[in-house]
This record gives sequence, structure tokens and C-alpha cells, in this order.
Amino acid sequence: MSRRLVSLTLDTLEDLPRPCRACVFWELDPVAAERACAAGDPGLEKEAWVSQTLLEWGSCGKLAYVDGMPAGFVMYAPPAYVPRSMAFPTSPVSADAALLMNAHIVTAFAGGGLGRMLVQGVARDLTKRGIKAIEAFGDAKFGEAGQGEDGCLAPADFFLSVGFKTVRQHPRFPRLRLELRTALSWKSDVEYALEKLLGSMSPESLLRPVRPATRSTAS
Repeated sequence: MSRRLVSLTLDTLEDLPRPCRACVFWELDPVAAERACAAGDPGLEKEAWVSQTLLEWGSCGKLAYVDGMPAGFVMYAPPAYVPRSMAFPTSPVSADAALLMNAHIVTAFAGGGLGRMLVQGVARDLTKRGIKAIEAFGDAKFGEAGQGEDGCLAPADFFLSVGFKTVRQHPRFPRLRLELRTALSWKSDVEYALEKLLGSMSPESLLRPVRPATRSTAS
């Protein structure tokens, strides 16, 4: 099974799940989003937002592919590019952070570590730009009966599971934060442990099992 990350472009935008491809929840303010949906083609507004953000700011999303199939994605941008970011009771996003707008893993690929892989890809990208942290608004009641469904918000538990910490509590929409140096340390920690393990083994022991020594006795 091969897994790879690619940056969001106008071409890879077409690999987003169909509901996400046409969703402008984050990209427009509530009034403009409602107007775009009423006009019948919010997908054009999303494409325009991605195009403008790519030109002015740079990469604003990552997609994960498993064996060539789109398996998940995240989108992110400075809060100034995300009108909806001011509509939450736990707003605003901190001045030193980019906003992780949404995160989605295709159900068939859930539980395989793709979420952390995507977040780490975002961390590497943003660190190069001098950004110190990622923040996100999570849904603490995601999937609960009677709470309504808002697929444009990821569960708060997802963000917590990939290393985010709550910085502003709320019964429904907590704001969470991940320091980028923490995300970037995941792989280095694993690699260090592996190197330490392999370094303690001789080349022969890596190729074949070590057999216990036998002592010959004179007859």
C-alpha cells in the first residue's frame, strides 16, 4: 500500500469529495455563502478562492492518496483569508497561527494515520513560511443526535488525537492549537528510536536470528 501527499492546486481540487468541492462554508462570509448557494454554483466561488489564495499566499491544502486513490485532505490559510473564522464564539484565531479550516478522511481509509500524516505535511509547509502554530475550530458534539450536521467542521476529538491542545473552551466549538515544533518532532522521534534500535544490532543479527552458543563437551 503506497501513501503520498500532494499540495492542493486547481487540478487536484477536483479530487476533493463532491460535497467538499462545492462547499464555500469557510471561503465566504455567511451571507455571501448563502447567496452563492442560491445562485446554484458555489463550486466556482471555491475555485476562485483557491486560485486567489495560491497566487497571493501560496499552498493552502494537502491531499493524501492511498494507492493512487484520494483518501483525505486538509485546507488551511491565514485567518484574514477565511471570512468564516470570525463567526465562532471562540474567535479570533491567534495572530501567530494559520487556520486549519477543515480536515476530512474518507471512511474507507479512517484509522490508518492519514490524519496525522496530513497535519505533519501542513506543519512542514508552514514552518518554512515562519508560522509558529496551527489553530482550528472543532465540533465537540460532532455526530450527536439533535445537534445538526455540519460537515465543514471536523470533530474536536480528531484534532486532539493528532496533537492539538484546547486553548479556548466551549461546549460546542472549542478553539484548538498545535505548535508546529511539536508536529515536526513526531517523525524525528520515531526515526531516532529506530536508529537507536538498529544501531544496537550487528549487521549479521539484522539478516539472521542469533542462535544461542553451544558448548562442546569432551567424551
